[in-house]
Amino acid sequence: MSHPQSPYLLSVRSARAVSYGELSDHVKSWSDVVAPWGLADTDRVGLLIEDPVDFAISFLALLALGVWVAPMDPTVSYVDGGQLEERIANLNVRRIIGDRSAPLGTSIQWHEVSELAGSERSHESQTSRVSSSNGGVILASSGTTGTPKIMALPSEQLVHAASLIALHNHLERSDRGLNPLPLWHINAEVVGLLATLVAGSCLALDDRFHRTGFWSVVERLKITWINAVPAIISRLSTLQDGERVPSGVRFIRSASAPSPHAPSVLRTCDRRAGDRVVWHDRSGQPNMRQSIDRTAQNRLRGTSRRGGGTRGRVGERRRDDVVGPQRGRSGGDSRHDGDSAIRGCGLRGSFRSDGWLDTGDLGYLDDEGYLFLVGRSDDVINRGGEKIFPREIEDVILGVRGVVGAAVIGVAHDVFGQVPSSYVQLDGVTETTPLEEVRIATKEIHDALVAAFSRARRPVNINVVTRLPAHATGKIQKKALGDGTVAVLFQEHVS
Repeated sequence: MSHPQSPYLLSVRSARAVSYGELSDHVKSWSDVVAPWGLADTDRVGLLIEDPVDFAISFLALLALGVWVAPMDPTVSYVDGGQLEERIANLNVRRIIGDRSAPLGTSIQWHEVSELAGSERSHESQTSRVSSSNGGVILASSGTTGTPKIMALPSEQLVHAASLIALHNHLERSDRGLNPLPLWHINAEVVGLLATLVAGSCLALDDRFHRTGFWSVVERLKITWINAVPAIISRLSTLQDGERVPSGVRFIRSASAPSPHAPSVLRTCDRRAGDRVVWHDRSGQPNMRQSIDRTAQNRLRGTSRRGGGTRGRVGERRRDDVVGPQRGRSGGDSRHDGDSAIRGCGLRGSFRSDGWLDTGDLGYLDDEGYLFLVGRSDDVINRGGEKIFPREIEDVILGVRGVVGAAVIGVAHDVFGQVPSSYVQLDGVTETTPLEEVRIATKEIHDALVAAFSRARRPVNINVVTRLPAHATGKIQKKALGDGTVAVLFQEHVS
């Protein structure tokens, strides 16, 4: 190792730090831990660890030893072993490493990370006694649009993706990233931990996103890039009194959830961050990250370009099968929407006979080869035979001043079968906000919708909520909006 004394991990909330040399020692110690377990090639070890540094060390050590790792959400509260057993059934986990005591009634083999890391062990590598499998990550999708899917992503694929990300972001040893995203999610694992490791640079880990004092943390730790999602970018787009974006920040990377396509949203975010936001679209495949284009003109178009070691194409779809804003359909628009598919090194999934992998996204390529994603194929609202994409409506709403979150879902209708309904989160609006202030904001949203869509394609109402339900990665849980469990502060009918 050429720079064993260089810092690899820093804890934002404590003085804890891990150098590259210390990480190497941890891997050697973990080989002594894992070897007696006698893991088979297909065995999986769950990680239920809340402390970000402990998680990172355990995760990287197990991957280095060829173990299949199943990261689990540590924010879930298990009141009894039965809940835990149900949670891990589909993951087929044999053991769990956690930073809490095992729930009563659980039958799975449980190891507390503090005990594993704290005992004295020789640093003589025992790698030969560990499973010969190359290992990787067992990933459970968020299930925002259906039943969660289980995927096995080999270490080789993860490292390949991390190498591309480090290359495209021009990460160097002098860089210092900040990751406030959950480490049990593939984004933080690949973009944060592994890309930093490949580059030989440093990564600061936070336990979660903290809006208060965010930019002071960035300045104190001399952060040069930030790993984020659109929900975080939206929160950061309004600078609080006395705040500024430190000049040392080269870029802010936003991915994992759909980026807004509305140019006004992109301009606001970019202006606040000094034109340093790099947008990537969501992806369930860790090496589907699109290549970086830092020019403002291309970023503001709200597009992704083919790249990152993959090729993309869009299949044909009947033109009258897709409905969007009126302004995007005028002037003899020659756009052809269809199902997007990709192919490339390291992709995994159910490939078609022609070698392409369907992504589940609908989109189109323009004449210059830029890819516009307009929605998920299973997210489309069917209004009396017309297909409406929630994302296009959401983009218009997000372009209105003061809107920090938007979601559109389909609700049942006696005549049309389904109609769109919108849910909006406004900056600073709480239960105590005077309704007149809320009405002013919804009037602006209403006017924007009327200008963008014909009456048949507008949402039937605007529902203002204090906070949109979302996963830790920022993806909105639309199921929670549809089941009526989210309290609505104010509702305005859209004419």
